[in-house]
Amino acid sequence: MNEFLRHAVATLAYRGGKVIRDVPASFADFRPADNTRTPVQILAHIGDLLEWSCVIARGEKTWNDATPLSWDRESSRFFDTLQKLDKQLADNPVQCEPERLFQGPIADALTHVGQIAILRRMAGFPIRGENYFRAEIVAGRVGSDQTPPKREF
Repeated sequence: MNEFLRHAVATLAYRGGKVIRDVPASFADFRPADNTRTPVQILAHIGDLLEWSCVIARGEKTWNDATPLSWDRESSRFFDTLQKLDKQLADNPVQCEPERLFQGPIADALTHVGQIAILRRMAGFPIRGENYFRAEIVAGRVGSDQTPPKREF
């Protein structure tokens, strides 16, 4: 089960990396409506979810609501926390129900990556579509250095 979770984390790194790369500084604070989160607020929330994943995988229950940092710092936090989670999954048995780890924070983080992709399009900085089934996603590859897309459209 840990290998599946590690693949899910690698998928998050691949897809998340695609939406947070190559945006102008102004994108971090883009807000299409008064009651929506900005991209940097969403990215900070993803960081919180990933930190929570590490906590609950150890069998603990602490949640931290971090104050958003700059886009660059939140982007670094995203990959740093993915690396911590992947290492934890590689080296230790999960101390919670693995299905719940996936259905909660990991799936939630994937949803928020989609929100950032939508906000990019709304702000005029869309990412190219891709056949993610063909993407070279490998458990353990969770840093910012991802394999280039095989088939974008």
